Amino acid sequence: MSALRFGLVGGGFYARFQLRALEQVRGVEVAGLVSRRPPEAIAQYVREKRLGEGRIFPSVREMAHHVDVVAIYAPNFARVAIVEEIAKALEEGAKLRAVICDKPLARNLREANQMISRLEPFGVPLIYYENQLHMKAVKAARTQLEPVMSTMGPLALVRASEEHAGPHSAWFWDPTQQGGGVMTDMGCHSVAVAWYLLTPPGKPLGYLQPVSVQADLSLLKWGRPEWREQLKARFGVDYTKTPADDFATGLITFRNPETNVLSKAQFTVSWMYDKQGLRVMIDGLGPGYAFEFNTLRSPLDVFVGDVAAAAVADAEAALEKQQATRGLLTVQPNEADLYGYVDENIDAVEAILTGRPALMDWRFGREVVKLTMAAYLSAERKAVVDLTDPATVEYLENYIPLIQQGKGREVLHLP
Repeated sequence: MSALRFGLVGGGFYARFQLRALEQVRGVEVAGLVSRRPPEAIAQYVREKRLGEGRIFPSVREMAHHVDVVAIYAPNFARVAIVEEIAKALEEGAKLRAVICDKPLARNLREANQMISRLEPFGVPLIYYENQLHMKAVKAARTQLEPVMSTMGPLALVRASEEHAGPHSAWFWDPTQQGGGVMTDMGCHSVAVAWYLLTPPGKPLGYLQPVSVQADLSLLKWGRPEWREQLKARFGVDYTKTPADDFATGLITFRNPETNVLSKAQFTVSWMYDKQGLRVMIDGLGPGYAFEFNTLRSPLDVFVGDVAAAAVADAEAALEKQQATRGLLTVQPNEADLYGYVDENIDAVEAILTGRPALMDWRFGREVVKLTMAAYLSAERKAVVDLTDPATVEYLENYIPLIQQGKGREVLHLP
């Protein structure tokens, strides 16, 4: 059986992470690349790792005629235009077997609806990537606890957190391009994985109905004058003019439509975690049972003294968003696998080859966007957002958060 030909859109940090994952996935070759930045380096990596031809194309529209799957790993602000290119290629006769889009699906519901309505009529599977649902620890927790859940009832509370010291690229910091701040960037992770973990065994993803969202969004570290200046110097982003949230926390209430039982998802995300590096921490509490998970717990720690620190070539080879090159350092030997990137690609490949649905589609991605928009609305109104109210749900369809509009000064505190 010939390998599925993937065409990647995007050549930044995330695309490179996905390539590390694809090294561990059978039945895939990277046949095409399109990137805003010069793609030669990433193409060279593809060839060195024997992942495929890694042919560089001038446009997504052209590449779509030469691959089986288009995987969108490009910045949030570019996605509507990318989808339009894919649609035009399909109208011209491109034979795509799937289109993949990484989280968040879109910056707001208006864009999400536009993307879905443009591609759904072609009947091509639209696969949504949200890596944390595919983390082996998350899946193992569900598998191990499934007999207990069946007897005692599903989880009542899931607390999901993702934190690091800040993004790699300038566009991530710009709320008008990214779609917000840390809530858009990382809140979608925590919201989605909590929803998944709260879902009773045997029920489909999205079975639990979101009832309400209550959130608090703040600008803490990166709003301080000295850190604003550093951000401006490094990335050219001025948080005195267009600030974004660097901390978000909140609660989502879900209702079981059969039993009417309520469950809670608590999320916390930040761009101000100045410790070892990226930390994903999830725990769940059920009647008589619990689990917890922390990505900074590794079977490998290394110590680097002051004398040797200058010889450390790349701290991020040890851990994403690594903040130090000396002292006791946490090392994750296979981050692409740890964070679920390998398994989400395996799921996509198996779904495409067998015809079964992937774990997540763009419709689920849209619902995650809806919850992140509700979090921004809650913070703006300083009130609980009632998702059972038809008027509120209709309002969210065209809602653009003030932070996303570049008006963050109206809702965020700047000293």
